[in-house]
Amino acid sequence: MSNASHDEKVKSANNEDFEKGAFDVDTQDIFDEDSGVDPVYHAKAKILNDAFQEIGMGKYQWYLFVVTGFGWFSDNLWPVVTSLILSPVVNEFGFEGPWLKLGQNIGLLVGAAFWGVACDVWGRQWAFNITLFITGVFATAAGASPGFVALCSLAAVWSIGVGGNLPVDSAVFLEFIPASHQYLLTVLSIWWAFGQLISSLIAWPLIANFSCVGTTPDTCPRSENQGWRYFMYTMGGLMLLLWVLRFFVFHLYESPKYLMGRGRDEEAVEVVHKVAAYNGKVSKLTIEMLRGAGQVAGVEGEQAEMDTSAKAAALRKLRKFNAGHVKSLFARKKLAYSTSLLIILWAFIGLAFPLYNGFVTFFLQTRGADFGDGSLNLTYRNQVILSVIGVPGALLAGWLVELPYLGRKGTLAISTRWNCGYTFTSNVMYGVLYAVSPELFPTKDRGTGNAIVSTANRIFGIMAPIIALYADLSTSVPIYVSGALFIVSGFIALLLPFEPRGRASI
Repeated sequence: MSNASHDEKVKSANNEDFEKGAFDVDTQDIFDEDSGVDPVYHAKAKILNDAFQEIGMGKYQWYLFVVTGFGWFSDNLWPVVTSLILSPVVNEFGFEGPWLKLGQNIGLLVGAAFWGVACDVWGRQWAFNITLFITGVFATAAGASPGFVALCSLAAVWSIGVGGNLPVDSAVFLEFIPASHQYLLTVLSIWWAFGQLISSLIAWPLIANFSCVGTTPDTCPRSENQGWRYFMYTMGGLMLLLWVLRFFVFHLYESPKYLMGRGRDEEAVEVVHKVAAYNGKVSKLTIEMLRGAGQVAGVEGEQAEMDTSAKAAALRKLRKFNAGHVKSLFARKKLAYSTSLLIILWAFIGLAFPLYNGFVTFFLQTRGADFGDGSLNLTYRNQVILSVIGVPGALLAGWLVELPYLGRKGTLAISTRWNCGYTFTSNVMYGVLYAVSPELFPTKDRGTGNAIVSTANRIFGIMAPIIALYADLSTSVPIYVSGALFIVSGFIALLLPFEPRGRASI
């Protein structure tokens, strides 16, 4: 048999496999034909989803669970860091503490908005490998800040890196794991708890033992207040270490969906086969399957072409803000009610969480003084205790949401309590919140819904330090405001009209 004849038969077999569905699995994606997504992109993405489902969960994906977990780790660590250094830097520089949180939250908003689009334009690999580096470099530099303006400015810049972690890392993780294991996105929040615990453990000896006893710039000179600077050098160095592990130890392949979206189908197929080989598997994916996507998308007679420019890649990301998708979320009374409650829920939690985390150290210190012991050692010891309590929260969340009579709504309502179990329940709360929100949005409008609630969360996060600027920080007003918001959020969660437990999202 000639080589040409053999090639023709192989090509014919591949085409037949494509038409029948070459994979033994058939994944269901979140978009339908009326979603506004490029139909060719949609068809090719479906093929890649099936390919990863066929490969299954393997060694590469479990390593990815760890390195993407660094992003969750960083996302919670840095808001806690600014809380932990708040008292000593206010004592040394003599400024209003909420300015530091305001700078940080502005950076988080900018980072979330920028990196979400950037990873679609320049690639997941590039964005994934730089966010931790930006955080580490500027956080380390912040340890040498000569004044509060420099510190607040550097906090804003390092937070641009932090703000990119979740949008980039979640995209990377979801685009490499099989659909059957996407629940692990919720379990990733355990790294969130580790972020708070590690920062508190390191702050305890450094800040408690190397901080001044004075409370004004005159009585708290830099030479006697080195603890928070040592802490910043350590935390910045830790981020650079995690970046080294990501960049030099673990090799992240570029996302096949990104490559496909830029017209680089051959490279996308090559990556899938590399992941399969890494896991000791063989993939049936061929370039002919992707090239046949034009026919799957309903185009006959010629291969459909997809715009693969950087502009088109960005527009595919921005299309989720299409006004039609927003209107669809409010098209029916019950759906509009559900959408409105979710926006309010995310907004209130976005305000309450930084209010509590940002000023809890100050609260513990002043409460310690009320009971006769306001020492820094006791304050940071209590912070470590709170952090330890939060570690199992993410794992518990995955179990609670499947319990009859409790489900998503009940778990979310209970976990918004903010008492001494706050750190534990907050990890349950965020684990459930990140899962229940997509479930309550219709498939074709899910991207828009997620974008709206995330934006509400970040905007209200900026409001937290502004409120604190006008509150009396000699009292525990911010903590009480936070507690009230969490309680109200708990009742709002119970008012959600849909309970996704045991039901498939549409």
